[in-house]
Amino acid sequence: MLGGVPSGKVRYDNLKAAVAQVVGFARARVENQRWVAFRSHYGLDAFHCRPGKDGAHEKGGVEGEVGRFHHNRLVPVPRVDSLAELNATIEQWDREDDQRRIGSRIRTVGEDFATEQPLLQPLPEEHFETGRVFHLRVDGRSQITVRSVRYSVPVRLIGHPVRALLHASHLVIYHKAVEVARHERLIAKTGSRLELDHFLEVLLRKPGALPGATALDQARQGGNFTPVHDAWWAAVREAHGDTSGTRALIEVLLLHRSMAHEHVVAGIATALKVVAMTADAVAVEARKAAHSDPQPTTADPGPRPIGTPVQLPEDIASLTQRRLATLPVDTRPLPSVAAYDGLLPSRRALAPPATSQGDAS
Repeated sequence: MLGGVPSGKVRYDNLKAAVAQVVGFARARVENQRWVAFRSHYGLDAFHCRPGKDGAHEKGGVEGEVGRFHHNRLVPVPRVDSLAELNATIEQWDREDDQRRIGSRIRTVGEDFATEQPLLQPLPEEHFETGRVFHLRVDGRSQITVRSVRYSVPVRLIGHPVRALLHASHLVIYHKAVEVARHERLIAKTGSRLELDHFLEVLLRKPGALPGATALDQARQGGNFTPVHDAWWAAVREAHGDTSGTRALIEVLLLHRSMAHEHVVAGIATALKVVAMTADAVAVEARKAAHSDPQPTTADPGPRPIGTPVQLPEDIASLTQRRLATLPVDTRPLPSVAAYDGLLPSRRALAPPATSQGDAS
């Protein structure tokens, strides 16, 4: 981040994100509406270079630096698991380049920038939203379609309208101003991004659908469903059968909503080691792992948006106690049976039974 806005004219190539059409061979341009809103927000005075060879000399230094960065950093092509990892790697390279000198210059890149930074205009107080907004309705499969790609949404929102905000590298889904899902953007067409956690309520009623679920395959590929999960699942199915064992696994997966992923995995591994084939046992061991974690966890008082994990007291270990911990405090007095004394008949002397005439005779 520059920490400010360049003043004066800023030279731009005819990038598609900004220029919808080049008019003739002059500098007239038909700009995209989002680009006009962007540069108006930051007060940029755009200067578009001429297309082709005629404008190559207008941005020669930039072209040379792009080529240098490409040959030194991107050859061979780096291997990363996500766009976020690639962006973090490029940011690290930029920090390393602050110590570089261009040609025979005395000062480094970082020292030159420290001199120029005070000349930048201050950033606007309001944030400019660069994402594109889509207003959609969740279909019967608990998914929405954005740019021919399907993204999952929690099943409780089937049939509800949602707002999707599409960025260059990720997609954020909101329902009534509350974030309910976040996905890494999929560039390929007709693909899908499915989060296993979004379907757990349905799978709890239909456990037979879990083994062949696409969301399960993507969870395995993403590392969220680990070999430890698979090993415990196989053991619990062998102990309790396919249906009951799969339901137990889904109950364990629900623990990820309120506990850290590494703690749940540690609980599964311990439960598997001692052959404890119940979700309660995994919860107990996961809580023990959380207790032994040196990083403290702080409770979050007050209302929480939908989908926010609940931070529970440290001394709770069982599922039953955890459910009770979320209930309000009961301030009612203890029950009493004293009122029932009023229903008892009054004590009175009972007269001796009268004798019949037959007996008198």
